[in-house]
Amino acid sequence: MNIVFLGPPGAGKGTYAKKLVELLGIPHISTGDMFREAISSGSELGKKVEEIVNKGELVPDDLTNAIVKDRLSKADCRKGFILDGFPRTLAQAKALDEILKSLNKSIEYAMYFEVSENVVVERISNRRICSKCGKIYNLITLPPKRKDFCDECGGKLYQRDDDKEDVVRRRYKIYMENTAPVIEFYRNQNKLFTINGAEGVEVVIKEVLNIIRR
Repeated sequence: MNIVFLGPPGAGKGTYAKKLVELLGIPHISTGDMFREAISSGSELGKKVEEIVNKGELVPDDLTNAIVKDRLSKADCRKGFILDGFPRTLAQAKALDEILKSLNKSIEYAMYFEVSENVVVERISNRRICSKCGKIYNLITLPPKRKDFCDECGGKLYQRDDDKEDVVRRRYKIYMENTAPVIEFYRNQNKLFTINGAEGVEVVIKEVLNIIRR
């Protein structure tokens, strides 16, 4: 069961993936995790990624594709995977098809979590993080008991710069521009399933499971 998760930042992809990993017994793979694993492995690929990341640059497609292929060929992906954060562009989507073809696999489901810009802004701009222990809060869905302070350690809560409204709106627009062709790519392959990402977590999970079971 090979699944791609698509959706803008704040769509809840990571949250849904964690729940589905337990229910489906397949790994959740994000590009961030792959880069971190590659770097910690000390491989030649990992060293190249580390050098680029340390410069604050984006990892180029050819290197990302090589890391994706390496990760998807591992034993824990035999029964399938949930791929999150890749592909983000049409070129990456086409490359992923070729990578999977070489591994005798293919994408079966492209789950697109559709969320409006305003919902994304509300979710992300209300996120707060503890400056001491890193615990994450949301002023709407998971507020601290005491305003501006962490329930766990009493640390001061802060808002990351990239969680501020103007930045979130810019990130949303960039994502939608880059990913619109990817959505069409999977739609043309009859693999795209659109899910209302503004619903609650349990409702979304139930919808994903219904799609798979159909």
